[in-house]
Amino acid sequence: MPIHKFTIADASLKRSPGQDGDIFTGNLLDQRHGGPVTIGFGRYGPNQTLEETMAVHDTMVVLEGKITVSDNQMSVTAGPGEIIAMQKGDKVTICSHEEGTVTAYVTYPHWQQPDT
Repeated sequence: MPIHKFTIADASLKRSPGQDGDIFTGNLLDQRHGGPVTIGFGRYGPNQTLEETMAVHDTMVVLEGKITVSDNQMSVTAGPGEIIAMQKGDKVTICSHEEGTVTAYVTYPHWQQPDT
């Protein structure tokens, strides 16, 4: 597999599956490219909330804004340059703050079937 470089401008951001909020994701590298992980960018509008049971291991790197992830035991907030890791099966609430949030993510295994 060749070396890849991506920017958020390369991502085709689409509404996150199963929700109608201002939350968008864009896979850039996934099973179509032969690798074991999916990488991409996410964009959360201001004050968005997503409740999710993680179907995959998901690592988010915050690029802009802040994001808070909570489960039934704790809550963590991350800003630019910080990472939040969620494990498969975790029941989490993900909340963006007033300025919205931009993230990069890596999931294992792939979290979504590619568009055909």
